[in-house]
Amino acid sequence: MNKVYVFLADGFETVEALAPVDVMRRAGLQVVTVSIMGRKEVVSAQNVTVQADELYEALAFGDADALVLPGGGVGTDNLSAHEPLRALLVDACSHGTLVAAICAAPMVFGRIGILNGKKATCYPGCEGDLFDAEYTAAAVEKDGNIITACGPGASFDFGFAIVEQFCGAQVVDTLRSQMQF
Repeated sequence: MNKVYVFLADGFETVEALAPVDVMRRAGLQVVTVSIMGRKEVVSAQNVTVQADELYEALAFGDADALVLPGGGVGTDNLSAHEPLRALLVDACSHGTLVAAICAAPMVFGRIGILNGKKATCYPGCEGDLFDAEYTAAAVEKDGNIITACGPGASFDFGFAIVEQFCGAQVVDTLRSQMQF
């Protein structure tokens, strides 16, 4: 079973975290939400408190098939400031592990240099921090082992893109039908 880690930081966009988690779990992926805040309770940009499954410090991530970052301005700043997460993302990406980010969070990828020469998208106005990426303005963009998405409205498609990577298009089609999407 594919293991996906979704990183939560105070200020994350609720729908950008929880909609993809829902979609991935429906598809049978093993999804673990991870707080980087030093406590399991993480507060979203919409003031929704979510209890993460695990704390960053308690995990090694050697079994990761994917690392996922939800957006949100403050959440993205918190993710970007977390040096162990930045190092983990660089290492995982260099070894071919899927890394995915939505809304403002692709800026984290740009800041650590893993978007160089890649097609990517993000929330409009954040593209300056994608640095050497080719900004496409697509709802969801996949380039190699990197998936990026543009914002809250793309949350389900972002989740479906991650599912398709591991389970194929037929599973995504079935999920879309079951979810009346």
